[in-house]
Amino acid sequence: MYSNDTVIKFNDVTKIYKLYASEKKRFLGVFNKHVPYIEKRAVNGMNFSVARGESVALIGRNGAGKSTILKMITGVAYPTTGTIDVKGRVSALLEITAGFDDEMKGRENIYLRGQLMGLRDEEIAKLEPAIVEFAELGDYIDQPVRTYSSGMLSKLGFAINVCIEPEIFIVDEALSVGDAVFKEKCLNKVNEIISKDSVTLLFVTHSIDMAKEFCKRGIVVREGQIMFDGPIDDAAEYYKLNMGN
Repeated sequence: MYSNDTVIKFNDVTKIYKLYASEKKRFLGVFNKHVPYIEKRAVNGMNFSVARGESVALIGRNGAGKSTILKMITGVAYPTTGTIDVKGRVSALLEITAGFDDEMKGRENIYLRGQLMGLRDEEIAKLEPAIVEFAELGDYIDQPVRTYSSGMLSKLGFAINVCIEPEIFIVDEALSVGDAVFKEKCLNKVNEIISKDSVTLLFVTHSIDMAKEFCKRGIVVREGQIMFDGPIDDAAEYYKLNMGN
């Protein structure tokens, strides 16, 4: 059932990708509908809703459709058919270094990313000191990000995503940022965010133990379809019996 507290709603969502034999044929396919391709249904007729404050694990093997679901929630991809409603500020700890302008300084990129997330400049200005402090980049925060190492980019991307006070928080189990000390700092920040009752958590994993640690509800996905949706212990049992390693 959907209610006023629903923050994510998938209504009969299907996402179809066109797979071409080569990059050249993919390019030609943009202009010529007769170029042969194979249809891949990454998500197939999916229906589910998530309420404000829920902690939900998306469980499935690689290729199950989890990444496509997340891309559509974050607006990176769009459904081929069906509708998706998302209400709230989304922060996704997935491709945290994407979306930076190489020629802009780190501080300027904070505003760029914040604007892309729907924040007003005055809101970003209030969050800026916390982001700068968390990123631990020192004087590099006022240097073009093209001078950053990959680790520095990750720190800045992570700091922005965790400091914007998200209402919908998406976390990938494979998250890895910086050295051991910074990594522990990141995990503590994630735990702080998801401990808030008002924050909705989507946790992407194929690890049953991690799913049970962070979430109360589990959605088991296979080949773009929901196989089970219910309490995390029941979802874990279903996965072990039907889809476990």
